[in-house]
Order: sequence, then C-alpha cells, then structure tokens
Amino acid sequence: MSQPSFDLEFEDESDDGGVPTWSVVELAEAINASLRRSFSDGVWVRGEIQGWSERGPHAYFRLVEDGEQGKAVLNVQLFAPTRARLRPLLAKHRLRLSDGMKVRIFGHLDMYAPSGQLGLKMAGIDPRYTLGEMMIERQEVVRRLVAGGLFDANRSRPFSPAPLRVGVVTSVGSAAWHDFIHELERSAIAFQLHVADVRVQGDTAVAMISAAVTALGARRDLDVVVLVRGGGARSELAVFDHESIATAIGRSALPVLTGLGHEIDRSIADDVAHLSLKTPTACAAALVERVAEFRQRTESVWAMVAVAAERHIAAGDARVSAAAQVVGRRASAAVERSDERLRGRTRRLRLAVERNLTHQQTRLDVSSAALGRAPRLLQRHDQTLATADARLRLLDPATTLARGWSITRTVDGRTVRSAADIAAGDALITTFAHGSASSRVEDITT
Repeated sequence: MSQPSFDLEFEDESDDGGVPTWSVVELAEAINASLRRSFSDGVWVRGEIQGWSERGPHAYFRLVEDGEQGKAVLNVQLFAPTRARLRPLLAKHRLRLSDGMKVRIFGHLDMYAPSGQLGLKMAGIDPRYTLGEMMIERQEVVRRLVAGGLFDANRSRPFSPAPLRVGVVTSVGSAAWHDFIHELERSAIAFQLHVADVRVQGDTAVAMISAAVTALGARRDLDVVVLVRGGGARSELAVFDHESIATAIGRSALPVLTGLGHEIDRSIADDVAHLSLKTPTACAAALVERVAEFRQRTESVWAMVAVAAERHIAAGDARVSAAAQVVGRRASAAVERSDERLRGRTRRLRLAVERNLTHQQTRLDVSSAALGRAPRLLQRHDQTLATADARLRLLDPATTLARGWSITRTVDGRTVRSAADIAAGDALITTFAHGSASSRVEDITT
C-alpha cells in the first residue's frame, strides 16, 4: 500500500520522486506475492545438503553450491506432511537424507518474514539425480584406485588357512557386532579378537574406519581384518564408497573381509576387499568355515599319516622278522662251526697238554735221579770251597798286616807301590794292622 505525501512547513531535503514507501510486513507480503507469480508452478533446485537438523517431525537444512562468486546457500524447510509423503519414495530407493548428499529437490520459494530469510518449502525430490551423482562419484573413485594399483591389491594378500587371530572394525554394541560375535561363539572355536570400536555413519565415520583398517592391517599378530556393519539406507552405506576407506583396504598387508549388511548393492569397500560377504553373520560364518575346513584337512592328513605309518611299521616288522630268521639261521650255522672248531682245538689242546706232561715227567725223573747223586757232589764242592777259603785267607790284607806288613796310600787313596808313585812333599797315610799314621815325603831314593 502506498503512503500519502504531506506538505510540511519545512522543505524535505530527500525527494522520494514518487517512489512508494513500504512497511516491512507489506514488503514481505509483496515479495512473497511476486515469488508466487514468478514461480507459480514451483522450482527445481540442485545442491548439496548441509546442516541437516530435525525439530520434532520437521527437518531443516541448507542447500549449498560452490560458484565462481563464492558459496550460494538456500534454506530449505521439510515439514512433517511432506516428509511423511516422501518417506516411501526415499525408502524405495534406499535413500536417507543427510549431510553431504547431493540432491535435486522441488519446492516453493518463500521469504520468512520473522527472520527475513528466503527459503524453499520442499515438496518433492528426484531420487535418480542423487543416485546418479553417487554413481558418478563412485566411478571416479574406482578409476583412481585402478590407476593407483589399489583396486585388486588386497585380493593378492595371502589368506591364512586357519584365520584365528581376527582384527574387527565395527561399532561395538551394534546389532552387527552382536550377530558377528554370536556366530563365532556358536562355533566353539577359540578365535582371538582385536576390536576397533568406530562410528559406521556420520561425519567421523570415514576417518575412524580408515584409521582402524590401517592400524589393524599393519599388525603382525593378526591373520585377517574384518569390517562389518548392519544394513541401512543406500545413502548411509555410501560411507563405504569413500576413497580413503578403499585406500586403507588396498594398502593393508592383511586380507580384509567385509560384511556390510546390504544384499543388493556392493560398495567400493566390497569391491577392493579380499572377500566380501552380505552380512556380518555371513562374514563370521566364512571364518568359521575356513577354520573348520583347515581342521578337517588336518585331521584327514593325520589319518593318512597314521595309515601310512601303520603300513610302514607292518612292512618294517616283516623285514625285521625275515632278517631275524636269516640272522638266526646264520647264527646257528656260525655256532655249529664254532663248536666244531672249539672241539678240534680242545682235542689239540688235550694232546699238547698230555705231551707236555709226559715231557715234564721225563725231566722230573731225570732231575730226581740227579738229586739222588747230589750228596756226593755237595761233598766234593764243600772240599773245593774250603780250599778256596784257605787261599783267600792267605791273600787277605788284614792277615798280611797282622804279620807286620803295612799299606801306604796318598791322601786321595791311591796305594803307593813304588817310589816313582810319590814326590817330595807328598802327604802319605800308612795303615797298620792296628791303626794308621800320617807322614810327608822329604826325600826319595830309587
């Protein structure tokens, strides 16, 4: 509504030139009326959801797009009736509106007078646009992974035939965790679990999952890494299409198994994993089956080893028995030959002993006869000894000395037999029958 102009006594320095003046309410109503005339059929807008929030049954968010002039923002209101009407459509395509999702939505523009902000009252959505954007982003991620050699890298990792040491990346306490652990416990196999408790949706999910897979995949005390979560909307499972999670799986030194709880679509994490299963339960069952197969193969091999061992033992027993028989026969023959040789040697020994005894008996008889003649021989020998003793006594120096003779020696004990044996000044010792005397040579007469 235009305002009348009044002529005042003072001159107005500002000349409005006939432009009407609006109240704020009037201007807000005029803007909304103009918007309804200009966009009477509504408007389609595309952008990325940011700042998603729920207040009771209503939802509010910002539709954002980065342009050359900077970021453009449009506030969107999704009221309860529209939200309820769109829920079956979103569920059909397994979508759940959340931050980071690119959407194409339909609605009516409206300026909310109390805040003075232009907004869009959401009335519809194009799910195909969102799915198409998700597919384009997915293809870009896959292209980069293939170019970097990470798309098939984890499938080349050796998978232990008995993966008992398991690293688990999941949200502890969730239904997926309980399903997984229940299946392992039901098997009664002694699995060793190392669990990384992470968020599997929301703003922090990608960073937490990537860090957990990287940390567990580098450990040497594990056999396998398992990534599990329960089912959900396709938009929520899009977390596992993120390049950083796929890169962590591709670079893991351990094989990574996924059980992400969706039976229709495959995420990029499933594509790059060593093995992908539909559910956490199926993932646990795969581990149980692999260990059970290893145990069965081990038991089968053990049974084969036991049979082969018994066969070899039986063959060995047969060979030992045959060898024992041969040895027995040879031993008997050898004993018989030894007995014969022993009997021959016994006969020869007996004859030798008899001949020796005869010879010794002969010698004994000769000796006995000689002993019979011994007294006469002894008497003759006694006479000879008496004669020799008498002669010896005559030659004994003591006897000579007793008859008045003496023996003169030098101080070094040499016997002086001639004057030529000594010289003037030599000391001499003279021995008598009773005693001795010392003297010194003064003069020598030859």
